[in-house]
Amino acid sequence: MKYGQLIIDKSEYDLLKGNIENSRSHEDKIYRDSIKKLKLELETAKIIEDGMVPADVIRYNSIVCIRTSFNVERSYQIVTPEKSNIQQNKISILSPMALALFGYAAGDEIVWQFPSGINTIKIIGVKQQGRTIENETI
Repeated sequence: MKYGQLIIDKSEYDLLKGNIENSRSHEDKIYRDSIKKLKLELETAKIIEDGMVPADVIRYNSIVCIRTSFNVERSYQIVTPEKSNIQQNKISILSPMALALFGYAAGDEIVWQFPSGINTIKIIGVKQQGRTIENETI
């Protein structure tokens, strides 16, 4: 993990907690397990003030380029549940993929339980507000 722990903006931390509490996905085991794992990670997350989050950290509205363990590259934008639209590659923060990525940074590698099974995801790029940050070693 690039920064040693998840890094989350304070206002987005509060929004995330609200999204999780209002979620209807608790009935699905994969979603429930993803939320449980993220909640554990949030216990040690570094919550910081807006404007202090490094540009390569995944947060709401980030566009993330990942590589899966099957060597497939994809890009997604992490959005609030009501803005989710898979045809536009906008995934809800409550999806297992977004829950896995939130708070991590470019260059990080994550092992997570997805509906298709346990997979390793490599974050190869993060774009925010017109900036692109990529892992220098890729």
